[in-house]
Amino acid sequence: MFGAVLALYLLALSHVASAQDGVSKSTIVLGQSVALSGPASSLGQAFAQGAKLHFDRVNAEGGVHGRTINLVTLDDAGTPAKTLENTKKLLAQGVLSLFGYYGSPQLTAAYPALKNSDVLLFAPMAAADEFRGAMYPNVYSLRPGYSEEAAAITRHAETLGARKLVILHSDDGESMAALESAERTMTSLGADLLLKAPLGSVDKALQVQPQSVLVISDPKGAASAIRTLRDKGFRGPVYGFSNTGESLLADLLGPVGAGVVVTRVVPKSDNLKVAVVRELQADMAAAKLGKSNVYLLEGYTAARIFVAGLRAAGKDPTRAKLKKAFDSMADVSVGDFRVHFAGDRVASKMVQLGVIDAQGRVRD
Repeated sequence: MFGAVLALYLLALSHVASAQDGVSKSTIVLGQSVALSGPASSLGQAFAQGAKLHFDRVNAEGGVHGRTINLVTLDDAGTPAKTLENTKKLLAQGVLSLFGYYGSPQLTAAYPALKNSDVLLFAPMAAADEFRGAMYPNVYSLRPGYSEEAAAITRHAETLGARKLVILHSDDGESMAALESAERTMTSLGADLLLKAPLGSVDKALQVQPQSVLVISDPKGAASAIRTLRDKGFRGPVYGFSNTGESLLADLLGPVGAGVVVTRVVPKSDNLKVAVVRELQADMAAAKLGKSNVYLLEGYTAARIFVAGLRAAGKDPTRAKLKKAFDSMADVSVGDFRVHFAGDRVASKMVQLGVIDAQGRVRD
């Protein structure tokens, strides 16, 4: 009799543990904290929307091994303290994995809550270089760090003979993380950094006669600085990191953006030769949404890769099985996007450069 009771008790415990890990008979629960309001909302909302589009597609097709995916998204307004609070709530609720956070300072603030756990944080839209090192073993990144973006910009400027550089930057945490990587990487590769200054210091920047300017900010801030640079007669190359949002920046600038070069870490968001872009475009059309952009595509791609990991984890996924599935991904194609987590937890090192043309469109 005691043995039967013990067996039932252990079975009940196993069901509780499974539910706490975010997996029930019918659903898989993921947790996300992202800026749905505040200055970074144009980025966070787009990423979250892109991810939801793909998860909705998968759920409509029957889910993963019969389970639908429930992405619980909480608004942190881009505030690190709120990100930590949201993370604690999500972990207490019970999630299989955390997914798609936005912002390097936000990730830094939230990480202590999961540091000593088996919970993964998958595909944060955060490019500070340290997340790709040994200090953050729970973080699996879709994108490379800012150092790779800075290297691509430096090489491009070198081909134009534009080594004398000025950096104009916002003072938010993400921009400061990008600034640190830019200064370290670009100077080590031979760029002559004449000045780094706040975004509004255009007059000061032009006084040192730069050959090129790197603007580090969100799309709105970058557009304002670039307009001022052009209004004041600067005709040299202007660069932006991926957080300036290539297609969003082009929409804001129009023809004024001609010659502005922006890095991207996913394919061009209207390149229909890429399967994951075609799928995004089809799902956006079905949902009667507007124009796609790089942040929508990054969220959609992250969700597609996560689903591939879920499928590989088997019909009864656990956190350990999910980690093993991602660690086993070595140079595989997911919707024509090359993924290689094996060894360093970074899916892709791809950095492409897009240039805005005289019609305000992004060209390769």
